[in-house]
Amino acid sequence: MKEYSTPILQPRGWQRYLHIGFLLTVAMIFLAPALWMISSSLKPDYEIFATPPTLLPVSPRWQNYPEALTSLPFGRFAINTLIIALSTIIGHLLSCSIVAYGFARLQAPGKGFFFVLMLSTLMLPYPVTMVPLFIIFSKLGLINNFIPLILPAFFGNAFYIFLLRQSFKQIPADLEDAARMDGATTFQVLRNVILPLSRPALATVAIFTFQAAWNDFLGPLIFLHDQSLYTLQLGLSLFRGAYNVQWAYLMAASLVITLPVIAIFFIAQKSFIEGVGFTGTKI
Repeated sequence: MKEYSTPILQPRGWQRYLHIGFLLTVAMIFLAPALWMISSSLKPDYEIFATPPTLLPVSPRWQNYPEALTSLPFGRFAINTLIIALSTIIGHLLSCSIVAYGFARLQAPGKGFFFVLMLSTLMLPYPVTMVPLFIIFSKLGLINNFIPLILPAFFGNAFYIFLLRQSFKQIPADLEDAARMDGATTFQVLRNVILPLSRPALATVAIFTFQAAWNDFLGPLIFLHDQSLYTLQLGLSLFRGAYNVQWAYLMAASLVITLPVIAIFFIAQKSFIEGVGFTGTKI
């Protein structure tokens, strides 16, 4: 008998070019705001609103960058943001890994119900909990410091717990059983077996947490009142005055503040993709 093989259909030349053109068009749509921000950061304010608009500045004004970063204490703002971001990363990694291990490995009555209940909190938007949080921390006398922005991280996050739980469930149970036969306690199993094998997922949680803390505006706006405690996002808002906005300085400072997040993503891109890909979909 003759064996027939199904030929693999290759896209024709015009289809390939059409596909590439479509992807380039979509990419340009998403890159347009970034390109406009870069262009505006090199213009004087009057040229930003020139009619007709121009993408390239007539004479690039590179001094916008040092002037924007020195007109306000952005060094202090960066330190404040790093303190909050690193503290929340530690809090989320500690709390979420412990809770996720309990949901993934430990057996307890009602575990499924409490897991679904925890996931249901993802449907609560931040503005719903914003007022109760402010009242609680106000009653405790913790307003106008970093504690309201850091302390909630040590009580877990539903999305990060779900992400780590899915990663922990992919680890073979035989490794955990072998550790227990050697006399390891539950905490030692988590620290020496589970966490080292879940580094991509932990890196993903750290990246998400850093990005959220670095870009957070509403939280610091509510809890921080003194300018010396401002974060970078609140610092950017100082370019918006009562009667005018320093658009060139705002765009220049925004671009510089965005660079660390982009750099961290590209540096940790491999771990990020592995962390998301290895979480699985088993509930």
